[in-house]
Amino acid sequence: MSIIISGLAKKLVADQIIDEPTAQEAIKAARRDGHTFAQHAVEAKLVKSSELASLAATSFGSPLYDLSAYNFDLLPKDLVDSKLIVKHFALPLYKRGNRLFVAVADPTNLSGLDEIKFNTGLTTEAILVEADKLSKAIDNYLNNSDDIGGGLEGLDDEDLDSLDVESGQEKPNDNDDAGGDEAPVVRFVNKVLLDAIRTGASDIHFEPYEKTYRVRLRTDGVLHEIAKPPIQLAGRLSARLKVMSKMDISERRVPQDGRIKMKLSKNKAIDFRVNSLPTLWGEKIVLRILDPSSAKLGIDALGYEEDQKKLYLDALAQPQGMILVTGPTGSGKTVSLYTGLNILNTPETNISTAEDPVEINLEGVNQVNVNNKVGLTFAEALRSFLRQDPDIVMVGEIRDLETAEIAIKAAQTGHLVLSTLHTNSAPETLTRLLNMGVPTFNVATSVSLIIAQRLARRLCKECKKPADIPEEILKDEGFDAVNIPRSDWQIYEPVGCEHCSRGYKGRVGVYEVVRITDEISRIIMEGGNSIEIADKAKEQGFNNLRISALRKVAMGIISLEEANRVTKD
Repeated sequence: MSIIISGLAKKLVADQIIDEPTAQEAIKAARRDGHTFAQHAVEAKLVKSSELASLAATSFGSPLYDLSAYNFDLLPKDLVDSKLIVKHFALPLYKRGNRLFVAVADPTNLSGLDEIKFNTGLTTEAILVEADKLSKAIDNYLNNSDDIGGGLEGLDDEDLDSLDVESGQEKPNDNDDAGGDEAPVVRFVNKVLLDAIRTGASDIHFEPYEKTYRVRLRTDGVLHEIAKPPIQLAGRLSARLKVMSKMDISERRVPQDGRIKMKLSKNKAIDFRVNSLPTLWGEKIVLRILDPSSAKLGIDALGYEEDQKKLYLDALAQPQGMILVTGPTGSGKTVSLYTGLNILNTPETNISTAEDPVEINLEGVNQVNVNNKVGLTFAEALRSFLRQDPDIVMVGEIRDLETAEIAIKAAQTGHLVLSTLHTNSAPETLTRLLNMGVPTFNVATSVSLIIAQRLARRLCKECKKPADIPEEILKDEGFDAVNIPRSDWQIYEPVGCEHCSRGYKGRVGVYEVVRITDEISRIIMEGGNSIEIADKAKEQGFNNLRISALRKVAMGIISLEEANRVTKD
């Protein structure tokens, strides 16, 4: 069914900036991602933001306003629901009497202006701005009160004592060595937590040894030591962290799990998942920083190649089947799953998840914390879900045959099931299910897509430099199979500057996305092994992790050293 082209899209086609099929595909993609056409056209680089704004101004008689000249302190707060701002890609700038002036990138989006008008009771008037500037302004507006950096920049040393942390009540214990003046310990722990958030760390390690104590942060997947407090503080530090995370501070013999919620501002809170482990010289405590915004980055920010993204979105659009995400701990599986759930999370769908534990709170999704101690296992949660009229089910991890069988039964009876497995590649995921005892027929008919992934450090755009690597080495590394013309290669290496950490800034996903085709299903049914499945996947054009990593090297996104770190056999 063809899509009616109107408004800005129609004008772009008329001016031969894009052709009609591209416009139809862009409209379809924008609707699927919950974006406006103007937003998608700029993000997909179909047209430059300035060119689109100029075209809209001349075509529809709208004055063009430069958002860089606007004083964002004047933004009317809490006047328009943030969901409407995101949905219609529109930002309220001024309120004059009963008139509300709204910045838009597409002046033909009258339905959006009408909905804002209905929501506010004010007459809306469109102000045309460039899409890329509007996108940044909306992000800043939505994150202003919630922004991590914004929530921390105003904190000085005096604030470290009174930082709002939801904590348990410390039980008196004569044998506890956490007594005395706790102010320095409280300040130190709070500062470490804040520094971790500032630097974008994913984990914090508090580690006691015989004669030393160290604190390390995992940033961009690599651990860095940041402090060495006196060993005499080991007990008090662990006690403070256990109080904050509502653990039993009198119990030091067994591991414990807890959670910390740190309020940075009125509307911004950061969660930490905490685990304590008794070691030879005391309790090692590791905190995982849970950032809910990571699940709302959108699929385009994760690093999928276009064909891989299409395979994932097509699988998400199916009414039934099973999507499996696999990879080691810390490879971004949760973010990939939640990105998919975020796309599927609409008022028309009933989504239930069973996780151990729930890492990211997602409004509109029914999330269950697995608790083996009381019998609430993944399998038991799944059974309950199937009596709750579900459309989509997410299982944190398939660990045993019972969970696998129930998940597969759900996938075969009209439900879309998402889950994870701990295997090294997509083909090995299928053989892992078979080794669990799942019949070959059930695997072949229920699994629709497998995503294997790793996280690689992204090269800093400010300081990366071209790498001079001999052709023989490139050939030995496997670059012959990257399917990118040699003239388009841009291989870089890290340098290091004030904007990054040793030449790297942020991380990007490296993926192997395999759709279970009829040919692969036939191999499974015939009892084929992972090598045969991998060969067939390669033959059908599904790049493995190594090729995907080398493609990102050739595109200048990651270094060859980093590709070898995450994918070298």
